[in-house]
Amino acid sequence: MLSPGYIARRVVHALVVLAVVAVVTFFIVRLAPGGPAALADPALRDAERAAIEARLGLNDPLPVQFLKFVGNALRGDLGESFLFGTPTTQVIASRIGNTLILAGAALTLTLLVAVPLGTLSGLRPHSWIDRIVSFISVVVLAIPVFWLGLILIIALAVLRPVLPAGGMYTTGMEGNLVDLLRHLLLPAVVLASASIAELLRYTRSSVRSAAKLDHVRTARAKGLPQRTVHLRHVLKNALIPVVTVIGLQLPRLVGGAAVTETIFAWPGMGRLSVEAALGRDYPLILGVTLVVATAVVLFNLLVDLVYPLIDPRIRTDG
Repeated sequence: MLSPGYIARRVVHALVVLAVVAVVTFFIVRLAPGGPAALADPALRDAERAAIEARLGLNDPLPVQFLKFVGNALRGDLGESFLFGTPTTQVIASRIGNTLILAGAALTLTLLVAVPLGTLSGLRPHSWIDRIVSFISVVVLAIPVFWLGLILIIALAVLRPVLPAGGMYTTGMEGNLVDLLRHLLLPAVVLASASIAELLRYTRSSVRSAAKLDHVRTARAKGLPQRTVHLRHVLKNALIPVVTVIGLQLPRLVGGAAVTETIFAWPGMGRLSVEAALGRDYPLILGVTLVVATAVVLFNLLVDLVYPLIDPRIRTDG
């Protein structure tokens, strides 16, 4: 049973993590070489550069800048984006939905492929299915994401143009669901590839370990149908490490899609983070980092809350 004390401790832990992330990110981006003024025009005179920094609020001492940032952040104000000239929260809000669509498609694809294949491979160790699945998972893990994306673009968008090479919609077809799905397929496959291989291997290993437990052998000895043994005894015990891996992959799909979104020109958070870093957009870098960190904390908290539901032996009320 989940006690209020346990939930309160997890929430406090989450707030501490977010605070540490905010502090570290703030000072790292401020202390990095260069800045928005330098990128605007390298030939600027010192007076012109100082004027730009004053307009952006970058001429104050770092502790003063940090205190201003904390005060504004507590009110939900992450500042104004240097690149877009609009509030950072609005820029992130315009992109986060697109990333959630891509991440949701990649997660769905991961679960539909990795869990059944990993379970089948784990229940039939050393079979031809197990060998093929293991070989494919190792190969996929070894393939760089950017290389896989470029190969799929060349194969399916250039040589045989059956799918679009990038973007989220065809011009003039914004809001068309079929057109969205066509644009979504390639980036979702690329983003899900590493997750599929990783989750497949964990599922395979977990199922193989659960199938060797004493109570599973007892269930088989009692003559229970194989389907019942697999569903009620093997898979139930194999779910905990699988859920852990899924919980770790969720924030990676949300915040780690920078390469995939850049290759396929998908207007999401990953591509936005690249634009913010290249443009030295301090408020936007901080905003994106905090959003991703919040996603990591929330998904980890969700996994912790799901554990007792999967296995009542895990107690959180102590």
